[in-house]
This record gives sequence, C-alpha cells and structure tokens, in this order.
Amino acid sequence: MRRTLLVGVLVALVVVVLAAIWWLTHRDVAPTELTLYGNVDMREVDLAFNNSERIAAVNVREGDRVKKGQVLARVDTSRLEPQMAQAAANVELAEADSANARVQFDRLARLTRTSGGRGVATQDLDNARATLNVDVARVRANEAELALLRQELRDAQLIAPTDSTVRTRVMEPGEMASPQRAVLELAVTDPKWVRAYVAETDLGHVHPGMAASVSVDSFPGRIFKGWVGFVSSVAEFTPKNIETTDLRTSLVYEVRIFVTDPTDDLRLGMPATVHLPFTSTRDSSAP
Repeated sequence: MRRTLLVGVLVALVVVVLAAIWWLTHRDVAPTELTLYGNVDMREVDLAFNNSERIAAVNVREGDRVKKGQVLARVDTSRLEPQMAQAAANVELAEADSANARVQFDRLARLTRTSGGRGVATQDLDNARATLNVDVARVRANEAELALLRQELRDAQLIAPTDSTVRTRVMEPGEMASPQRAVLELAVTDPKWVRAYVAETDLGHVHPGMAASVSVDSFPGRIFKGWVGFVSSVAEFTPKNIETTDLRTSLVYEVRIFVTDPTDDLRLGMPATVHLPFTSTRDSSAP
C-alpha cells in the first residue's frame, strides 16, 4: 500500500515537471524587436553645364570621392574671355561718357541758377539732362552684360554641390555640353538610409526617431547605428523587387532607417537587415 502510494506520488511529480517543461517551452513569448529587410539607398545628383559649349576637361573618374566646392569639370572659355574683355571696355567707355555728361549738365544747371534762367536756353538744359540719363542707362546695360558674362565664366566650371562619390562619368572632353545632358552622376554619401517595408500589423511598433541597428552581409558582425527617419502615411502593395509569392497582395508601409556610415562602406542597393527594439527610445543622434 505504501509502495503504491509512493509510486503514485512520483508519477504525479513527473507529470507536473513535464507539464512545467512543456509550458516553459511552448508559451507565447512576446517579441522584443522587429526585424525588417530592405536595401541601402541614397540621394543621387546629375550634374550638367548651364551652357552649350565644348568640354575642355573632366577631372574625376568613377568611384572618386569628391568634396563640396571641388571643381569636377570645365568647358572651353576661349571665346568667352574676349567677350568679357570687350564688355569691360564698354563699361569703362560708358562710365566716361556718363561722367562727361554729368559735368556738362551740372555746368548748364549752375548757369541757369546764377542767371535766373536767362543764361542758358531751356532746350539746351533739357538736352543735357536727356544725354546724362541715356549715358547712365548705357552704363547700367553694359554692367549687366558684364555681370552675365562673369556668371557664364563661373558656370564654365562644374562644382560638386556636396560631399559625394562619382557614380558615372557620362561625357568626355571634346564632347558638346548641354543643359539637358548630365556630365557626371554623383551619389551623395550623407545621408544614407535603408528603404524597408513594414506590415500594417507591426506599424504601431515603429515611430520616427526610434533607434535602430543595421547589418549587411558584406560586413559580418558589424553593426551600423541608425534611427527611423520616415514612416509613410500611405499604404502600398509590396514592391516587386522584395516580395515573395505569399506577399504579393500584402499592403505595407515604407520606412526609411537613416544610417551613420562615417567610413562610407555602404553601397547603393546593398541588402540590409534592420533591427528595431520595441523598448528603444528616440536616438540622440537623430536630427
């Protein structure tokens, strides 16, 4: 009797232990982070000359890193420089005529005042005033023409608008530049972001400024810090380039996770994995 009772107690304990083990291994554990998959993206800039002129030099190649304000290319200015010299001479000539007209008008005006209007004919004074006005207007017109030519000379150089990397060298020296055709295509190195998509059921876990970590296959074990910079307010169907067969009709929201990449290792289109801890707060590095 005592042995039977002991066996029953042992069986009961085994059942309890097995039940506890099953509960611990099969209970629903609340997820601690959201994992998204996307691709590295960045802004691109197409640079073209403002004027149609023959390209004299292209100073960079594909892959070169350039700084803001760096001269990347220039067009031939051999015809522009003589035009500037002529325009500058026209300004000097117009200023001399204007100065002479000013002297003539002041002299006649002074004689008119001292003689009570009898020393100079009214017509002569009016003609002197008109000549002065014409000469002053000619100075302004020549100065405007010179300023335009100076701007064209500045536009003869293609300047990097920001720190970036040369993606494509489209045109070569000797070709005719045009405002409608880019000479260089640049990829802006900062900011960079990962374009990912989140399902509607997970949208409540994502908010702008939320801290994130990004990893890519090219750098195993390396984590890039980032933050959520944009959450779309409009749903869309899963893009063709990332969808699987069972997601073709799913509605998702675009999310941009901005990434800090001081060594410029991330490349455009690189697949990336984003981890968004549900307990993360607004990243102090986010703008």
